[in-house]
Amino acid sequence: MAMATDVPRDGFRLSMLVYDTRYRSYTIQVVVLVLFGLAVAWLLNNTVQNLEARGKQFNFTFLWQRAGYDIGQQLIPYSNDSTHFRALLVGLLNTLVVAFFGCIFATILGVLVGILRLSHNWLVSRLMTVYVEMFRNVPLLLWILLSYVLLSEVAPQPKDFRITDEMAAAGEAPAASMILWDSVAITNRGSNIPAPLFERGPGTLDLGFMTLNLNFWALVVVIAASVWVNRRILGSARATQESTGFRPVTWWKSLLVLFAPTLVMLLAMGFQLEMPELKGFNFSGGILVAHSFTALVIALTLYTAAFIAEIVRAGIQAISKGQSEAAFALGLRPGRTMKLIILPQALRVIIPPLISQYLNLTKNTSLGIAVSYLDLRGTLGGITLNQTGRELESMLLMMLIYLTISLIISSVMNFYNTTVQLKAR
Repeated sequence: MAMATDVPRDGFRLSMLVYDTRYRSYTIQVVVLVLFGLAVAWLLNNTVQNLEARGKQFNFTFLWQRAGYDIGQQLIPYSNDSTHFRALLVGLLNTLVVAFFGCIFATILGVLVGILRLSHNWLVSRLMTVYVEMFRNVPLLLWILLSYVLLSEVAPQPKDFRITDEMAAAGEAPAASMILWDSVAITNRGSNIPAPLFERGPGTLDLGFMTLNLNFWALVVVIAASVWVNRRILGSARATQESTGFRPVTWWKSLLVLFAPTLVMLLAMGFQLEMPELKGFNFSGGILVAHSFTALVIALTLYTAAFIAEIVRAGIQAISKGQSEAAFALGLRPGRTMKLIILPQALRVIIPPLISQYLNLTKNTSLGIAVSYLDLRGTLGGITLNQTGRELESMLLMMLIYLTISLIISSVMNFYNTTVQLKAR
């Protein structure tokens, strides 16, 4: 007996691709994909024809030509005799180091400001509100320029650190002095900080296109291994607490695991610090950190932290007040309630928009060109582009690199987001 709900089993007809809802969505997707492919093919063909009309060929051989320009801040060896590809790597590393420090500092400051905005202290909450409204409503470029001008104009000159014989005889102090136990000198030319030196160790590895500092990576491996072991110790303690109700003492184990291997590694490699010293008309020794880098990190941190603060505030307010009231009823103090109960739950709301702020900060590093900071935008998208005349290749390559960095950041943060989500049981 046939039921009214049975679907008739007719043979397949071409008209079903349009009129049958089971196949219509696939038909639309195929049509859109074909049209998109045709549009891309037309665009590429039109581009190639226009380049040929101008006597140009689409290739990336210019990357292996001599760059011929200097880069002030460099994390890998570079000179004006290096290739444009080497300059690209230097600019990429400059971009990544600004993005790395900017994300860390902006997150710390943003979380702190977001929590303080909810303080019951009227003065504290209003001061944080003024900070947020002031920094997020003024263009980032202006904050970068302001930070650079303040560092360049307010900081003393190197000669102000000099002590003459007459000053020493009269017992007078110099106009300016170094900070942090005479280890850091901030002048109008930059910030001179101690440089790490290793008497022993694996040295460096030349890969042709870049040089790896094996001493640095050995320390990174040791620190990463220490963090992993510490997480295992804390996880074991947490499991013991959940099963028995007793949490074993782990603080001394954590301190030993986190610091002992690193200290042993530093001693084994003969670690020491090279302090900057005033010689002649400038400081020598140590590491010179350009004001363009410092200004860019400061501006990006303060600007992005204002947006992160609002994200944190919204995430905290999304948690029911009953959670705090229950914690207070159990005798937890406000600080531990925020750390152990509110923030872990608020992360589910905070992390998705936080990813967008990390991406914005990474892309905003390109504004460093305004203060002569040669990152990826300043090298590949600036001097290299102007010298070689390869506008299309430089722009496409730069867009691809920024896209890759953004996708990596999104993937890592999305993976972390899945680890803090509530697990259904």
